[in-house]
Amino acid sequence: MFSIIVSILSVIGSLGVFLFGMKLMSDALQKMAGSRVRAILAAITSNRLKSVTTGLVVTAVIQSSSATSVMIVSFVNAGLLSLTEAVGMIMGANIGTTLKAWLFVAVGVNVKVSQFVLPIVALCFPLLFSRRSLLKYAGEFAMGFALIFFGLDLLYNILPDLTSNQTVVNVLERINNLGVLSIILFVFIGMFIAALFQSSSAAFVFTLSFSAVGIIDFPLAAALVIGENIGTTITANIAAFIANEDGRKAARAHFLFNLAGAFWVLAIFPFFLKGVDVIVNSIFNGSAFTDHHLIPWALAIIHTLFNITNTLILVWFIPVLIHLSGLLVKHGKKDDKFRMTFFSKTIFSTSEISILQGRKEINLYSKRIKSMFKLVKNMFKQVNDQEFSNEFNQVKSLEAECDQIEVELSSFLTKIGQGELSSESNQRLKVMMKIVTSLESIADNCYNIAKALKKKRQAKIWFTQDIRDNINQMLELLDEAFEVMHNNLSKDYSEVTIDKAEANEERIDDLRNILKEEYSSNQEKGYKYEAGIIYNDIYTRCERLGDHIYNITKIIVQSNSASQ
Repeated sequence: MFSIIVSILSVIGSLGVFLFGMKLMSDALQKMAGSRVRAILAAITSNRLKSVTTGLVVTAVIQSSSATSVMIVSFVNAGLLSLTEAVGMIMGANIGTTLKAWLFVAVGVNVKVSQFVLPIVALCFPLLFSRRSLLKYAGEFAMGFALIFFGLDLLYNILPDLTSNQTVVNVLERINNLGVLSIILFVFIGMFIAALFQSSSAAFVFTLSFSAVGIIDFPLAAALVIGENIGTTITANIAAFIANEDGRKAARAHFLFNLAGAFWVLAIFPFFLKGVDVIVNSIFNGSAFTDHHLIPWALAIIHTLFNITNTLILVWFIPVLIHLSGLLVKHGKKDDKFRMTFFSKTIFSTSEISILQGRKEINLYSKRIKSMFKLVKNMFKQVNDQEFSNEFNQVKSLEAECDQIEVELSSFLTKIGQGELSSESNQRLKVMMKIVTSLESIADNCYNIAKALKKKRQAKIWFTQDIRDNINQMLELLDEAFEVMHNNLSKDYSEVTIDKAEANEERIDDLRNILKEEYSSNQEKGYKYEAGIIYNDIYTRCERLGDHIYNITKIIVQSNSASQ
């Protein structure tokens, strides 16, 4: 009994080494290719083929379908991806993750990895101390790669001991003699393993190791792989617990996609296995049913065929998947409020990829403040007291909400910064923190202008037509400045130039100077003292608002200059 416990703990420890290697390699790849991944995501369209391709490429780059699926749910939650785009990407991610299966099989089966692990560590360990970021990340990648296959080698050495244990053999014989129930049982076991490790790769390696040493036969190993494809969706569904309705739908669609695939494969299971075995026999001149050394290759073929065929079938039924996923999501009241979603439940860091989400969240923040300013403009022109009051209350509510957004965004960006980032992304993160602070100041100034307008209304102060024209002119200039600011935030920061923002800022300053001079020297214009005080307050606050708007572009451009 003691020997079984030691063996089980050794298996878990070996998987721990494997998972740590996966995390190290995934983190390094994200840091090396983070900007390219973000560029790929930024180019996503509603075209199904492009969505699938994007999911495949991103997963192939960051080497984690779990990280990709969590990222997709977060983007849907933030309104950055439509459900159609998200489901297409999820399908592509399932195909992308099959690349690792082939690598694990090829290296694990044909090469004695332990001969190469220590030399790789010896050569790459010094790179971890390099001052050049790219060399450091390459060292981390190589170390992760070595640990992955060191963990595999440990599993291959440990598992044969279990085959000689009579208790283990007896349990497996009982399970194996249940016919169809054995297949169904192993599907559920596969689901449990993938859900436990929150990694389809770890689950596949677990199955690979057990089948390669003959502990389980080909049909049961295949059933495990089918179950693991369902269980791996647990990571995105955990992340979706705190997502909005669309985010939860994306996660449920992922589950339904893999579940549907499992159903059609199990419906033709004997024929499916025979078809795979024909492929194996044509390549290796042997059968996976009789030679357990060929089972890993057969499993890699199953993993690939399952995901590619499932995608080819269900890509045409994305609207159906979205509809069915809606049935699995509890519908709440329409919530228009800003939401931030933090995904820290997966073992894979997504700090580099989260830079894009953070930037998009800032865009949403900017859009919200822009709508706040539109309400302020309407307030100045509003003649109906009730409508004015409603608009002021909306501005007040938005200002309080913007304060909360500023706190949540800062917290979110801080969480990203706690992960390891490339120097480029670290610099980008600092810029984003400054932008968030400036946006909150813009929201405060909009609210202050709204309060000045309310004070004017309550005091029943009347502005002459020339004063109204001056303020309207200032508000129009600010509207143009807002448009430039929002467009700059929507671009890749490296493409932002200061020309338009600077021109707008100069026009706002020039108008403020003209109005200030008129206010100081032309008291005989016809407006009362109280009207002049509020007039001065409004155009002064408008000019400050213009400064903060201009500051957003200035921060971005200065950062670009510093990084060159």
